[in-house]
Amino acid sequence: MSSQISPPLIVVGVDGSEASRAALRWAARQAELTGAKLRPVQAWRLPATYGMPVDYSDADFEKQARESLRRTVEETLGEHPGVPVDSQVVEGHPAAVLTEAAKGAELLVVGSHGHGAFTGMLLGSVSHHCVHHATCPVLVVRAGTDRPVST
Repeated sequence: MSSQISPPLIVVGVDGSEASRAALRWAARQAELTGAKLRPVQAWRLPATYGMPVDYSDADFEKQARESLRRTVEETLGEHPGVPVDSQVVEGHPAAVLTEAAKGAELLVVGSHGHGAFTGMLLGSVSHHCVHHATCPVLVVRAGTDRPVST
């Protein structure tokens, strides 16, 4: 009987923003250097509605998120990234989705800010949540630099 040891896992949050693309590039390089598997994760939620109910029966938000993630990974890493990639699309708030996806991971990589309302902040609300609540180390990458944010 042989026991196989699974490779380390690096989870990276992806939302299509330049910050998340920088995080994806950094995470892919780290996965290549360490022999880890790369898991890009994109969260999706139904749009908020105010007042009148909205009929979303003809919209497939999960499919749109899956296509967005596929396109972002391919555009950022190329068709053959050089590391095993196991993309996931999960319904929920990005902060909760990423901290859950990172359970058992060696590392969680996120952008310094993405599509949130506070794009001028050093850390966005999602990265801030992940830094404080993830069960593994978290690396925050600043958009445009592919380098970690130092605090």
